[in-house]
Amino acid sequence: MEAPHCRKLRRDRNSPVRGQWRWPVLAMFAAGYGANQFVPLLALYRRTLALSDAEATAVFGVYALGLIPGLIFGGRVSDRRGRRPVMLAFTALSLLATAVLITGQWGVAGLYAGRLLTGVVSGTVFTAGTAWVKELSDEGGSGSGARRAALSLTAGFGVGPLVAGPLAQWGPAPQVLPYVVHLALAGAALVMLPRTRETLPPGSAGQPRAPVLPTSVSSARFRRVVVPLGPWVFGSVTLAFTTLPGHATGPTGALGVAFPGLLAAGALAAGMLSQPLGRRLHENGAARRGTAAAMTGLGIVAAGCAAAAFATAFPGIATAMIAALILGAGYGICLIVGLREVEQIAAPEELGAVIALFYSLAYSGLAVPYLLALISPATGYPQALLFTAAAAALTLAAVFLTGRQRCRPGPN
Repeated sequence: MEAPHCRKLRRDRNSPVRGQWRWPVLAMFAAGYGANQFVPLLALYRRTLALSDAEATAVFGVYALGLIPGLIFGGRVSDRRGRRPVMLAFTALSLLATAVLITGQWGVAGLYAGRLLTGVVSGTVFTAGTAWVKELSDEGGSGSGARRAALSLTAGFGVGPLVAGPLAQWGPAPQVLPYVVHLALAGAALVMLPRTRETLPPGSAGQPRAPVLPTSVSSARFRRVVVPLGPWVFGSVTLAFTTLPGHATGPTGALGVAFPGLLAAGALAAGMLSQPLGRRLHENGAARRGTAAAMTGLGIVAAGCAAAAFATAFPGIATAMIAALILGAGYGICLIVGLREVEQIAAPEELGAVIALFYSLAYSGLAVPYLLALISPATGYPQALLFTAAAAALTLAAVFLTGRQRCRPGPN
């Protein structure tokens, strides 16, 4: 067995490890920014391109179609071919995706193509980047990789609409300038990523093809905690991007296009602030394999859905912002708890694939606003959102009941 001091010398000789996680984090931040810079601009395109509600919903939602191959590709291919080449290729592709979105000012086809490409990029960078950050963060102690990945994504998601909204409302060239910021961020990440150490062990590229589902996900813990928790990650905060701006704000006055961006940024800021609480709850329950952390996140999501129901019944800037903040806090806890669970469950050679599966579950929550749109003509949004709150509460109850059984991290 190699002595610890020999391993240290070999590691230092190859390249300095400490702090290298910053460059994949920058790429993930840029991808999150690129994914959500579109949120406030959608209101602008509704007006300039005369988009119907159906068209606007489809343009926003086509992003999810790109996510599916991106999530699968990013996890599995980076497990086999390496984190760095995958991250370099798709960070470069993010520049193209934003350039295509700029052409959307002349026709909706550019918006569809740009959003689809953005989804592919996001899915790949999120999964490969999360695995890479975790592997580069081992010197930071247990949970540091999940914390850094969750913060970078949430910060990117929040800063995107926060910057793009005011630029689109008050800046020159409102259909171009908001995108320039993302081009600069992704360009900087592309320059810095080659300096980051590859964490894929030598010879991994020649390993046999992985099974369709990673063996790690057969664990009881994955089924009983990660699967029910996952869809509420984005099933919560997406309501602040779509449902609240359209049905809970009332007149926004001079804020105009900027307010949806401020609403989304507020929700995601709450998500960032709540993540340390989620991490502490998870660490406190880790030895007992408890479910208190997941249940806390789901309880806050249920409360956020109830607050959203109130906001749609009594629209106003204040009620909408309160609901967005609660939904964002639930998102933050669910995200960090889910990532920590995945880190503990996944075998090292399957880390990217298991992260990809978790993100797939999380992004399935994007369907929640569209299900609400289908239900609301018959029930109204307040009643539909109360149904959503009840569904989150039932999920909490299911996690509690199954958590009373002993869940082990390995396969049954």
